[in-house]
Order: sequence, then structure tokens, then C-alpha cells
Amino acid sequence: MVKITVGIEGMACGMCEAHINEAIRNAFQVKKVTSSHSKKQTVILAEKDIPEQELKNVVAKAGYDAVSVSSELYEKKGLFGRFGR
Repeated sequence: MVKITVGIEGMACGMCEAHINEAIRNAFQVKKVTSSHSKKQTVILAEKDIPEQELKNVVAKAGYDAVSVSSELYEKKGLFGRFGR
């Protein structure tokens, strides 16, 4: 799995977070997406990496500005994550 962190400018409230989350869920196959207007970021968990420009385009269409995108491998933590599937 991949953890993608997107720095986003323009979010002001919980409705902004929900708007971004919905736009990303509708555009890409993701396992989880969470946004925080106070941290100015969205964190996406997906099976495969999402091209940076496509992600920026979706955020822009939703009315916000993606200022940074970073990806890293994500390993599930916790008791069950250690044993694999």
C-alpha cells in the first residue's frame, strides 16, 4: 500500500475536508482518505500510487490548491498488521 500526503491550501472547515475527500474518492480507487483543514493536508491510503498531476487536477477542480504531494510505502500497524494476510 501507498500513503500519499497532499498539502492543500484553501480548506477552512469540516465541509471543505468532506468536499476534498469526496472528490478524491470519486476520481481514484482509494482505501482511505482523510483531510484536515488545520493541518492543511489530505492523507490518502491506496493500493497503488496516484500520479501527482492527476491528483493536483482533481484538487484544483474541487476549488483548492495542492501545493505539495509526497508518497511513501505504508505498512499497516498494530497486532494484525504484523502477521500479514
